[in-house]
Amino acid sequence: RAFGRGIVMSGRLVSIAILLCAVVAGAALYYLQVFAFYNDVPDQGDAVALVTADGGQVVLNYAGFKAIDAASSPIRYRACFQAEAVDTADFVSMPDAVPRNAPGWFDCFDAEAIADALADGTARAFLGQKNIAFGVDRIIVLTRDGRGFVWHDLNDCGEKAYDGTVLGEACPQRETDQ
Repeated sequence: RAFGRGIVMSGRLVSIAILLCAVVAGAALYYLQVFAFYNDVPDQGDAVALVTADGGQVVLNYAGFKAIDAASSPIRYRACFQAEAVDTADFVSMPDAVPRNAPGWFDCFDAEAIADALADGTARAFLGQKNIAFGVDRIIVLTRDGRGFVWHDLNDCGEKAYDGTVLGEACPQRETDQ
């Protein structure tokens, strides 16, 4: 009997050790995904610019700029700001833009609320910069009440590159292709 009791105790200890390892690994994975790779982005004074119909770019007057980014992916960029009223007729519109989620701790960027504002017409999306990284465009949303939001999203070339489709001549050369 004493021998059997030792095996049961060893089994419990092994189970507890495995459970503790799983909890620590899960917590580390969560931290790495949600917090570790993001950095604050300083405002350089030209972070909010819209592309004009003729291919030019106009920097908007804005305040309260707050942004995060991660070197691990070009589509992790998110930003929020307050913008002065601007006539948007000359800028490239992005009617099918869908905001990407931001980490919960970056509370000024609520993707669901932005999507709702785009859907009900109280906000409009514009092209901020084409190919800010290969296959990635900067999208800027302006609301009627002066709030603004920015994220990076895959364009047609980016979607083709990442799903394995042949890029074709319409897409720019990637740095690795040159």
